[in-house]
Amino acid sequence: MHKPTRILGAIATAIIIAMATAALPQLTAAYAVEQPVTPEHNPPGDIPDSQVFIAYSAPGFTLQVPEGWSRTDIAGGASFSDKFNSMSVTEIDSAIGPTIASVQNSIATDLVANGHVVTVRSIGQVKLNGGQAIRVEYQANSMPNAVTGKQIRLECVRYLYAMAGKLLTLDMAAPAGADNVDQWLLMANSVELK
Repeated sequence: MHKPTRILGAIATAIIIAMATAALPQLTAAYAVEQPVTPEHNPPGDIPDSQVFIAYSAPGFTLQVPEGWSRTDIAGGASFSDKFNSMSVTEIDSAIGPTIASVQNSIATDLVANGHVVTVRSIGQVKLNGGQAIRVEYQANSMPNAVTGKQIRLECVRYLYAMAGKLLTLDMAAPAGADNVDQWLLMANSVELK
């Protein structure tokens, strides 16, 4: 008496599994391409106006960095972070200084190819206290959170300084919509190549 019910139940289960399996490639394809993350309305990345900055020195350069941010030493410099804000500074030997054209053809291309949905917004030359630099402004998705997988949209800026056979790269990032213009300019202007 229970045999037909079991057979019908088994058939129904097989049909559901077949339908789910058939839909799997379409779902995988839909999620395979990363999309830009929508910026948050109240981004938690504003560096406070009261932030204290301290000197960071390396063999070839010095600059002001936010006090209290965690620091990680990396090849040629260091990276600093606090919540959703980050910055890194590195120096390498380079016989040729960057130009707007060389940055467009190499660095900007690399950012787009190797970043997370990178959109380059501008590339230009700027005069800072430490001299001329190339400034690249772009947006990108953050790395996925290791626990939640969540990403946020970031405003990013890269400064490239060249002097005496050295190339210094200063990267800064914060959640899109955060107001860090003054603090980022303070750090960019504080760079001194030795």
